[in-house]
Amino acid sequence: AVCSMGNSTSRLYSVLAKTLSSGAVSQHQDCLEQLDSAQLDPIDPKDLLEECQIVLQKRPPRFQRNFVNLKKNTASNHRPIRVMQWNILAQALGEGKDNFVQCPMEALKWEERKCLILEEILAYKPDILCLQEVDHYFDTFEPLLSRLGYQCTFFPKPWSPCLDVERNNGPDGCALFFLKERFELVSSANIRLTAMKLKTNQVAIAQTLKCHETGRLFCIAVTHLKARTGWERFRSAQGCDLLQNLKNITQGAKIPLIVCGDFNAEPTEEVYREFSNSSLNLNSAYKLLSPDGQSEPPYTTWKIRPSGECRHTLDYIWYSQHALNVNSALGLLTEEQIGPNRLPSFHYPSDHLSLVCDFSFNQDPDRLL
Repeated sequence: AVCSMGNSTSRLYSVLAKTLSSGAVSQHQDCLEQLDSAQLDPIDPKDLLEECQIVLQKRPPRFQRNFVNLKKNTASNHRPIRVMQWNILAQALGEGKDNFVQCPMEALKWEERKCLILEEILAYKPDILCLQEVDHYFDTFEPLLSRLGYQCTFFPKPWSPCLDVERNNGPDGCALFFLKERFELVSSANIRLTAMKLKTNQVAIAQTLKCHETGRLFCIAVTHLKARTGWERFRSAQGCDLLQNLKNITQGAKIPLIVCGDFNAEPTEEVYREFSNSSLNLNSAYKLLSPDGQSEPPYTTWKIRPSGECRHTLDYIWYSQHALNVNSALGLLTEEQIGPNRLPSFHYPSDHLSLVCDFSFNQDPDRLL
C-alpha cells in the first residue's frame, strides 16, 4: 500500500513511490524511455525531502552528525566541492543474503528505506555523490537525482550477487552523480577491474570533470572491491589495476584526483598501503579527523550477523593531497547513536556510514604534485 501523502500528493511522489520488480536492466531502461516529459520536470530538493519525511513519520528522526572544520589558514575565493561516499546496501542483499540478525525485516522495507537514503543525501547536499551496492538505480536514483540536477552514471557488476535473490531488482553496481550546474563532464571511463590478469566481478567509474567556477580539471572515481576475509591478495591486485588506470586518466597525477569507495579492506591490508604509497600522492581524508592526522576512524561499518559482530573500517575518500585541501569532514555516528543492535536499523538505512568531505583546490595551480 502506498502511504497517503496528504495535500502534497503529486506526480513527484508517483516517481518516489514507484518500485520496479523486474530484474532486467534493459527492461528498466525501456521503462525510463517511456516516462512522459512531465515526470522529467526539475524537483525542488525541499519538496522531495518533505515527501520523504512524510513517509518516514513513524520512524525515529535522523541522528545529528556535525562537520569537523579541518581547514588550515588558506584563503579560498571559491565554493568548496562537497563529495559524499556511501555503500547504501543493495536491497536484494539486505533482505535476502546479508542476515542482519538484530535488524527487524520491517526496517528493511524498500518503500521506507529508500526515503531514509534520500533523506541522508538531501541533508548533506553533495556536489558529487559516489554510491556502491546500488540495485535500484533505474527506478529510483536516476529518475530522482537527474531531476535534482545531477548527471548520473551507473556501472553494474557483471555477476551481481543480487541476481541470486528471488524477486531481485537487477544487478547492483557503482553509481556516480555530479551537479551539472557546477561541473562539465570532460571524459568518462567504466572500468572492470582485473586481478592476476583476469577480469573480475568488481568495477569502477572514473570521470574527469571541469569545475565551472575555477576552470580547474579534476578526476573523481568510485569503486567497490572484493569482499570477505581470505581475498586480501585479490583486493591488492584490484587496487593495483585501479591505480594504473587512474595514473593513465590523470596523466600521471597532472590532474587532481578523488577516489571514493568501499575497499572491503582495513588499513592494515596491502591495498591500503598501495594507495597510501602510490605515485599519485594520495591521502585518506578521514585520517584528518584523528588527533595526529595519521589514524583512520575506528569503524565505517558495524553490523551483527549469525557469525558475530563485525566492526570494521572499510570505506575511504582518497584525494591528491598537494592539489586539494580538505576543508571539513562529517563526523561519524557514535556507538551510542548506533545502538546495541548495530546497523542497519529503523534509524539508519545501511550497514555502512556515509562519508562526506568538503574540498577546495590548492591556490597555487603550479605547485608540484
